[in-house]
Amino acid sequence: MSTRPRITFDERGWCNACQWMEEKKTMDWSSRQGELEKVLEKYRSKDGSFDCITTVSGGKDGSYVTYVLKHKYNMNPLAITIRPALATGIGDQNLLNFIQSGYDHIHLSPNTKVLDRLNKYGFIEKGFPYYGWLIAIMSAVVKTAAKFKIPLMFYGEDGEVEYGGSTESKNKAMYDVEYIKRVYLEGGHDKVLERIRKDEDISEAELSFFKFPSDEEMAEVGLTYTHMSYFEPWDSYRNYVVAKEHCGLIEKEDGNQDTFTNFAQNDQALYALHAYMMYLKFGFGRATQDAGIEIRRGSMTRDQALNLVKMYDNAYPYDLIDVYLEYYKMTKEEFDAVLDSYANKDLFEKVDGIWQPKFTVGEEFTI
Repeated sequence: MSTRPRITFDERGWCNACQWMEEKKTMDWSSRQGELEKVLEKYRSKDGSFDCITTVSGGKDGSYVTYVLKHKYNMNPLAITIRPALATGIGDQNLLNFIQSGYDHIHLSPNTKVLDRLNKYGFIEKGFPYYGWLIAIMSAVVKTAAKFKIPLMFYGEDGEVEYGGSTESKNKAMYDVEYIKRVYLEGGHDKVLERIRKDEDISEAELSFFKFPSDEEMAEVGLTYTHMSYFEPWDSYRNYVVAKEHCGLIEKEDGNQDTFTNFAQNDQALYALHAYMMYLKFGFGRATQDAGIEIRRGSMTRDQALNLVKMYDNAYPYDLIDVYLEYYKMTKEEFDAVLDSYANKDLFEKVDGIWQPKFTVGEEFTI
């Protein structure tokens, strides 16, 4: 969708995600493979201690990255999970299955009072329902790497490159904390922390896992951040197959309300709200996102994708509303007022209390 932040199109009308898909097919990946091997050799431990950190939820991508680093490249990764709010049963089971398939693992639980408060502020002030957790999966992991003095950190894919955002990092293997704050935290990290510091019942010490180490601490350890997707042609379905076969990944039996896939983003209940708010802001939801991935990897036609998007996008999370109201300590009126404040009025109109699209997916729509 042209409404996706930071997306661009070429003269053919191809977005930069599809341009990258085309480029990946003809790239000489051997040179990037060589880069990876040099990085791994530089950081590989000589005494059997941990030589890199991976982030996992028990889902397909983190499981795949950790599996490949350990079994293909003979690294000794330490896997880290940041416990989300409203964790699901299947998410907990998948994480346990991953750990029991043979990995060293740390499960971090940042202060729940702070996490819940930041998630609520993120929902209200940024339209991002789990913003506190998003901060923690960056800041708490970086802080742990600094404390353990493990300089090399692997994340999965660079979403900006793979899904149609900024291409500034397309040819850069490494990135830094400033990139994390500006792109992944959407420039709101300092602002949200400044907001919560006004709450008298929150101490500075309780914010520890939501703050990045100082520049001096990071420099002392030589912290290095990279995405596995830089070094190989990223394929989320392949990751799913590997995670299912080698790390015990299981799928949802009852499917999802907002998409046709059942094997991704199953670890927390707040993701459905995140996807719905994405739909209200930009006019595309989780089904559009998943369908784009399937089209680009050649497993679905555009016509098939359009049918699925029409079936699944615009998924108001009826089944979870009571859960969200209890979690955010809000009334239904307060909750809907937040949704209303982020709904793109050029794209949607309210009908019987629910925002409905003015556009038809697959047809040109001019704002």
